[in-house]
Amino acid sequence: MIESERLYLKEITQQDYPALCKILQDEKTMYAYEGAFDDYEVQQWLDRQICRYQKWGFGLWAVFLKETGEMIGQCGLTMQPWKQRQVLEIGYLFNRSFWHRGYATEAAQACKKYAFEILKADEVCSIIRNTNIASQNVALRCGMVKRDIWTKHFRGVDMPHVRFVVRRESLLTDGQVP
Repeated sequence: MIESERLYLKEITQQDYPALCKILQDEKTMYAYEGAFDDYEVQQWLDRQICRYQKWGFGLWAVFLKETGEMIGQCGLTMQPWKQRQVLEIGYLFNRSFWHRGYATEAAQACKKYAFEILKADEVCSIIRNTNIASQNVALRCGMVKRDIWTKHFRGVDMPHVRFVVRRESLLTDGQVP
């Protein structure tokens, strides 16, 4: 569906469940979500992506290494609640074994391009827990800027989140998007 230099992204399927478990059931990977998911929560996550594909034609896609065909993460576009409205978000979550190699930034850049060129979005954002500095750095490398903060409630915890935003017109002035 989407390709970058080292990666390809496609709709996740039930066959990808074992690779998804390696991500969502890892305590260190899931620190921003207050811990690892159990089997049921992983299945719910997978089912939610499939529903998003049907509803919007996009969701979090499975990310594969071109070189090996191995699923190493998820990255994609979702509609997310932000304050009193829905916003188009680039989300990313990778197997910890593949952190710090630029894959999240590469996949997020490909999703940003898809949002602006295919979906004709005016803006796209990433909503990131305030303690998740690595993901915030990915958003910054994708040309996003901090816009605002809002507290979400998940798993019984109030979690401040920062919304990073990039607008189409800012890219047009830089000559990045046709």
